Amino acid sequence: MAGNSVEPGRSVVDKVTSILSAFAERETLNLTEIACAANIPVSTAHRIASELLAWRLLERAEDGRIQVGLPLRFISKDATHCDVVNRAILVMRAQPALAQLAHVTAGKARLGVFSGGKVVTLCRGCGEDDTAVAGSPVSARPVYDTAIGKVLLAFASAGVCDTVFAVDASAPKPAQLRRMTSRIRINHYAIARAEHDDDWIAMAAPVSGGGGRIAPAIELAVHRDGTDVRAALAALKLTSRSLSRQLAMEFRERAGPDGTELTCSA
Repeated sequence: MAGNSVEPGRSVVDKVTSILSAFAERETLNLTEIACAANIPVSTAHRIASELLAWRLLERAEDGRIQVGLPLRFISKDATHCDVVNRAILVMRAQPALAQLAHVTAGKARLGVFSGGKVVTLCRGCGEDDTAVAGSPVSARPVYDTAIGKVLLAFASAGVCDTVFAVDASAPKPAQLRRMTSRIRINHYAIARAEHDDDWIAMAAPVSGGGGRIAPAIELAVHRDGTDVRAALAALKLTSRSLSRQLAMEFRERAGPDGTELTCSA
């Protein structure tokens, strides 16, 4: 029974990660199956799953079984099911860090990735809106004109950049773009005016993760007046490094004996 096989001293985040990882093997599970796969009691599985359902990281399928939530599946509609689960684990790891960053800077924090040539917000720091998990592009500005977009471009593959600029005739010239992205790769941050309010300034930093398959960035927006921008930037960079270390550790723990990433079954 799952209730008799619990590892002592496991953190809540570890239990949540185990629950989300269970969906890499099967698209839908019931509570008993979740508890068994995560090696936790059914009561614990019920409590944590309820929170994940409230966050929309998980949702109920038509037959009552549980599956990965629609926002994450929408964001990753061209990705494998295993990639969707990895995104869910990323959100779970990132959300507490974003909440802390928003709290200490009195700002607004979010985690974003590229999807379909646009920046999509995966999750936000607490207090910015009622839902921790987002799922659609919200910016009316070109990605290269936003702090988070600049960082994502600087560390993206050539294919992603081609997708972004193929649909935007007003994009910077290649030489100008290379200079911009080169500076960002050296400094590991970008700054731009905030997207929806000129009284705010936005800054972003990259997050690296296991195997290079996850390529997100954290953006922090703070008010221009009364904010120590240098201190806010330092807090942002500290958060991005901390989350990068967590994801690297996650990758090592899930790697095979030869160090390669474990793949999900079909």
